[in-house]
Amino acid sequence: MSKVKEMKVNKITEEQLKTVTEQQTKMNDLLRHIGLLDVQKLNAHAAIKEVTVKIDETKKELEEQYGQVNIDLKDGSYTDIEQEDGK
Repeated sequence: MSKVKEMKVNKITEEQLKTVTEQQTKMNDLLRHIGLLDVQKLNAHAAIKEVTVKIDETKKELEEQYGQVNIDLKDGSYTDIEQEDGK
């Protein structure tokens, strides 16, 4: 006759399993949220770059028409920028 060893399965309690599972789920949710925020951040950086290019284009157009000026964004009035000698 052969002896069959009985395999004992070690387990944590149901309450401990629930706690660990909830913590891991929360961690996974937070990591997904961080990933989403990273994508949103990259999109925002791309949008800022695009707006910066458009601002530079508009500045160039306005400088060609009005020279170097300071524009009041409230009413559109402008004043000439005085250039210092030697600069």
